[in-house]
Amino acid sequence: VKGTLDSGFHWIIPFIDTAHIMDIQEQKEEVEVSSASSDLQTVSTKVALNYHLQADKINDLYREVGVKYKIKVIDPAIQESMKAATAKFTAEQLITKREEVKEVAKANLATRLIERYIIVDDLSIINFDFSAEFNKAIEAKVTAEQQALASKNKLEQVKYEAEQRTTQAKA
Repeated sequence: VKGTLDSGFHWIIPFIDTAHIMDIQEQKEEVEVSSASSDLQTVSTKVALNYHLQADKINDLYREVGVKYKIKVIDPAIQESMKAATAKFTAEQLITKREEVKEVAKANLATRLIERYIIVDDLSIINFDFSAEFNKAIEAKVTAEQQALASKNKLEQVKYEAEQRTTQAKA
């Protein structure tokens, strides 16, 4: 690696010099990650990472990793960071504390990628997906809570009607 060239026209000697184009603009990488929550629920997460390469370190990145840095560095780093982040939260917390999960994963990912001259601009959690059994259990829990609330309301209504009848009888 002799150095980097700015955008524009440049002279290179055919068969002696070659130029590898590496994009330093912000790029997006989407990855599916399977992991487990702290309560051992299987979680499938779709993540989008926005990043860019350090322009002044492109030649080091090319020398150490090459042009397949997405496959060699970014995808494994996303996988590991998301698995570490989801393992710190329960399945319920993954949904209710989504922003916190994102920040933990983003901080971990930024630390890992800056070592390879890749700067994390943003990390987005597109979707959390749980197993079918877990989704059914959540649905059953919500249904039971709604039925209990409806029964409580009906009991309050019966008590109120009884008080009205008592008051009318006294009158």
